[in-house]
Amino acid sequence: MQQFLKDLHTSLQNVYSESEIHVLGMLILEKLTGFSRTRLLTDKEIILNETQRELSIHFLERLKKHEPIQYILGETEFCGLKFKVSPSVLIPRPETEELVEWVKPLPQSSLPLFRYVGTSLDFPHKGEENPPFGGWGGFLDIGTGSGCIAVALKKKFPSANVSAMDISPEALVLAKENATLNRVDIEFIQDDILHPSATDRKWDVIVSNPPYIPHAGKAEMTAGVLDFEPHLALFVPDDDPLLFYRKIAAFAGEHLAVGGRLYFEIHHSLGRECCQLLESLGFQSVVLRRDLSGNDRMISSIPPAKAGGN
Repeated sequence: MQQFLKDLHTSLQNVYSESEIHVLGMLILEKLTGFSRTRLLTDKEIILNETQRELSIHFLERLKKHEPIQYILGETEFCGLKFKVSPSVLIPRPETEELVEWVKPLPQSSLPLFRYVGTSLDFPHKGEENPPFGGWGGFLDIGTGSGCIAVALKKKFPSANVSAMDISPEALVLAKENATLNRVDIEFIQDDILHPSATDRKWDVIVSNPPYIPHAGKAEMTAGVLDFEPHLALFVPDDDPLLFYRKIAAFAGEHLAVGGRLYFEIHHSLGRECCQLLESLGFQSVVLRRDLSGNDRMISSIPPAKAGGN
């Protein structure tokens, strides 16, 4: 084990910082051995077997190419939960954990107290009368990717109905696996928010971390992001950076219940523009919030009064 850590440092010292190399080493050893971080730090006599050594070499070669450790290990943590990840989905970020933490329940819903059942956006029928979370119509996570937001919200509010939408079938397969992994029941919807299917569904809360990075911003990004993470989930046209916010806001204006809430994660440079967009569309109580790094990162708002009719 000690030899692996030395090799890791020698190979990566020109790519990562000392602290990053230490974290990478611990993550790999936890994966290879199944031992806790505490044991790895205190037991210096742990010896890797041949299979573990071969895997460690394979992992190291991938790290040297700047591949994110989360993809190499096939998993990551988000809000204290384990999630499977692959290059078909974005790697969950700490800033998005802050968004989940910010989402608050509504005191009361105006929606019918029915639990919907089915697999498509426009449900053919309702299930038994069963008021979830005190009568909530529930959450919708748009652009769910790995399902991290939807799963974390379901864990945070176990009685709420949670739906999750994505255009990518590959992402939805992984999101479903993560729901199963974390033992939560979530409804998954394949749809394109830029051209959404017709529906009369209503939700109490819509949350989204949509693509928001202009193509011009690629120069500021690391190779690990540019070369491995899905560009479909990252980038928006330089001439229309608010594309997804505008489309999601329009959808929310029609599909949020009275008093509902819309939550966005945003690009740090688009705070003012996003707020102005929402206000121009009639949204009220628009609040811009910074992340722990001091960057504009999240917005909440209430839909126009016309929205939410039953």
